[in-house]
Amino acid sequence: TVRFGRASAIMVMMRMEVEADRVRRVESTLQFEVGPESARQRLDDFLAAHIGWLSRLRIAKLIAEGKCFVNDEPGNAGRRLRVGDRVWVEPGEFVPNAMTPEPIPLEIVYEDSDLLVVNKPSGMLVHPTRNVKRGTLANALTYYLNRDLFATAGQSEASRSAGDESPALIRPGIVHRLDRATSGLMVVAKNQRALSVLSRQFQRRLVEKSYLAIVHGRVAEDELMIRAPIGRDPEARPKWRVMEGGKESETRLRVLERRERRTLVELQPLTGRTNQLRIHCAHIGHPIVGDDWHGAEDHSTRLCLHAARLSFRHPSSGEMMRFSTALPAEMARSLDD
Repeated sequence: TVRFGRASAIMVMMRMEVEADRVRRVESTLQFEVGPESARQRLDDFLAAHIGWLSRLRIAKLIAEGKCFVNDEPGNAGRRLRVGDRVWVEPGEFVPNAMTPEPIPLEIVYEDSDLLVVNKPSGMLVHPTRNVKRGTLANALTYYLNRDLFATAGQSEASRSAGDESPALIRPGIVHRLDRATSGLMVVAKNQRALSVLSRQFQRRLVEKSYLAIVHGRVAEDELMIRAPIGRDPEARPKWRVMEGGKESETRLRVLERRERRTLVELQPLTGRTNQLRIHCAHIGHPIVGDDWHGAEDHSTRLCLHAARLSFRHPSSGEMMRFSTALPAEMARSLDD
């Protein structure tokens, strides 16, 4: 979430091709000219700021292997850069990671200079995992927040006007998470200050969140408070469940609409335990439609859980920001199944 010191990119040859099975770098050499804001910065820090889709470990290895040059001389990690220095890197084979930019469409609900609010689709991971390295929200956000930088890829040095600067890579500050199967609203910080302020709000439970869910059966009560401790049992499947000795967990449930076999409810988590909403709904005998973890036997195409409302104070102005989204169409169809 930090925008690092800028450098003038004299030829950022980093055009990306998106194919059905992989993402690769067409051109292999990255070239930068050090600007005033990067003066006295270490070479490894400079590279981490400007090619953040490569890990620190990978950058260190490139330097050690002699694939990084400063003014045509092999660079070393601790070298202090000066204004006007030319930095050349040969990154070699492209390996996707959390900062790999991918031009994946995003539904942006709101955006300003400090943050953006996105509506994450069901089925999208927030971060890459050991087995999934692309197609995540982090990959999509990295591209979106740096789209102006990528738009200049392939331009020759002669085509750039004197003094033009290319911004350093903006790292998306993902303040909170949603499960892969859950859709809905997420706030993302665009700078370090916004990340810090928003993170404190989440830690202090000052952020209001509510979800729409379709559950099995007809919930009799119009409103109820579910209080059931949640813990982790490594021998059970799934591992997280209601158990004696678990952490205090509370969810407020309100019925919005009843159908013959299913009920549309609003869920407000008052605590933030892992898989809390899914566990609590199953605990009261009304598992969420599509939740094969907790015994919801049906043929729904997705987990019917959607983060529909999100409220927080703006990190700069302090103004209360309130966002809401409608019930996704595929969930609405599941209500009648």
